[in-house]
Amino acid sequence: MPGFEGSFQQYDCVADTHHGVSMRDGAVLYADVYRPALSGQAVEGKWPVLLERTPYNKDRLSYSVSGRYFAKRGYVYVVQDVRGRWSSEGNFAFLRNEADDGEDTMTWLASQPWCGDRIGTVGISYTTATQQALAIRHPEKLATQVLFDGAYNYFRQTMRHGGACEYAIAFQYSVSMARTGKQAVANPRIRAQLDEMWKDLPKWLRHQPLRQGASPLRLTPDYEQWFFDMLTKSDYEDWWKTPDLAIEEYIDDYPDIPLLFETSWYGHHITATLWKYEQLKNRHKTPKKLIIGTWLHGGDMFVQTWAGDVDFGSAAALEDNNSLRLRWLDHQMKGMTTGLDEEAPVQLFVMGGGSGRKDAMGRLSHGGRWRDEQEWPLARTRMTTFHLNPDGRLAEQAPPEDAAPITYDFDPANPVPTVGGNFTNYGTTGFLEGGGYNQNSGTMSGDHSPDLPLAVRPDVIVFRTDPLEDGVEVTGVVTCTLFVSSSAPDTDFTVKLIDEYPPNEDYPNGYALNLGDSILRMRYRDGYDRAELMTPGEVYEVQLRLQATSNFFAPGHRIRIDISSSNSPHYDVNPNTGEPLGLNRCQQVARQSLYVDRVRSSHVDLPIIPPEA
Repeated sequence: MPGFEGSFQQYDCVADTHHGVSMRDGAVLYADVYRPALSGQAVEGKWPVLLERTPYNKDRLSYSVSGRYFAKRGYVYVVQDVRGRWSSEGNFAFLRNEADDGEDTMTWLASQPWCGDRIGTVGISYTTATQQALAIRHPEKLATQVLFDGAYNYFRQTMRHGGACEYAIAFQYSVSMARTGKQAVANPRIRAQLDEMWKDLPKWLRHQPLRQGASPLRLTPDYEQWFFDMLTKSDYEDWWKTPDLAIEEYIDDYPDIPLLFETSWYGHHITATLWKYEQLKNRHKTPKKLIIGTWLHGGDMFVQTWAGDVDFGSAAALEDNNSLRLRWLDHQMKGMTTGLDEEAPVQLFVMGGGSGRKDAMGRLSHGGRWRDEQEWPLARTRMTTFHLNPDGRLAEQAPPEDAAPITYDFDPANPVPTVGGNFTNYGTTGFLEGGGYNQNSGTMSGDHSPDLPLAVRPDVIVFRTDPLEDGVEVTGVVTCTLFVSSSAPDTDFTVKLIDEYPPNEDYPNGYALNLGDSILRMRYRDGYDRAELMTPGEVYEVQLRLQATSNFFAPGHRIRIDISSSNSPHYDVNPNTGEPLGLNRCQQVARQSLYVDRVRSSHVDLPIIPPEA
């Protein structure tokens, strides 16, 4: 709310660093405690407390900044290294111990002499998952949470999606964590080798499949095991169904407390955040607020106006994250009037409407604006079916009755390169970056294929509307229904939604802006509990669900859908052999058929928002 400054900065701060907290099994996890102070001494009394549990080092500057920011405004801020990371004892296991350890930490907090009646939790990504895991234990004094871009079910989104492994995220993240793990910190030789390997990350991302014991992670076996679990545990089994990895399984146990959700159209937890918001909003009575911006995942990126190669204009910048959190926390934990009661429960950024020219930084000026909404999904949505026609048109008109299928060959040795999308760059700047990009091969530095539009590849099947006479807003989740067959016992199909700009002086060939994508591994076409191979040549009806988006397709633009069978290295490449995933020894070219006749009409359903009166 413009003009609201939050709790007055009336204190100094003192930090009680490296404070040990004992867990139920005797392991000691260490935390830094930032307290309000005057004249260098902590002010006695009870305060509202904020907790963040992190695997990313409690000593990093950003946590110190947050701690001092909130302590000066009358909060106690506690940041704790999770088990097995940095200063804390025990062995780190990715999202395995956070429910128990979080509950024990909350119990300790509630017993401290400076802890008031309310404890709030904050965080992003992993530190959002730690909040969710402890919440289902209903700890004493838990009053509110700020859930910034965190998972709902790592199997359904983030580490796997559509039966495929989100390879770029899983591998980069595991290597990044291994470099700062205890083995690397204790052994300079291991750290040096991991650092050297990090420089060759693009090479390793292209090298699929990796072999356990022969991968760059072999020097840190625990982290290597975690990566290969993500890669090879492709059935939705009990291993995935912990409260840490899949809060979805425990959603009925979630406490009815006020929740602030923050995410973005190009963040890799966008789908997860919207699922959580919908489910908890429908179950609970307490306030739920949802903010959807344009930034990439990670860090304090609210003030950025771009994502990848695309800029959304100065309006896209939001107040910094601490200021935003302060408004929420002041209202929910201190009972202050911050204007939240007068705000809409949903604030989203509608992308599009910009000039389409290059800005001073060389990015596409795509534009956009913030808009208040009363719900998600939007009640006024008009789902509209667009058919994939054999002549390449994307139209509401149904295809001919006798249209022949469109065929193409998918060669796993020559996958369609990833160009932007909903994922995080952990160390591949210039090679693999999230956000919006012109869909050309050769865009990323590790892609040595010719600088040509992906649309000219024979394994990318393009469908586009006629140039739009009037602008069209698409806000919501796009679904794509395909009728397909393959010569292979298992294969993938992919879909991508694109805003296709007409040519101008800056972009003489136009600009194909990616908005969302999806993938389906066909062995999981009937569900993820168990794999079922295909019968070669048999026609299957399948549905792919893209990430949510909000985009205004301006007059003169085209709505475009790309169909293919790979998007690498965002997703691991299917070898088309039906072998156990991540363990294949062979690969083969698959002949794919996409059916576009009247009876087997492949189509997309677009959530179109009617123009404002």
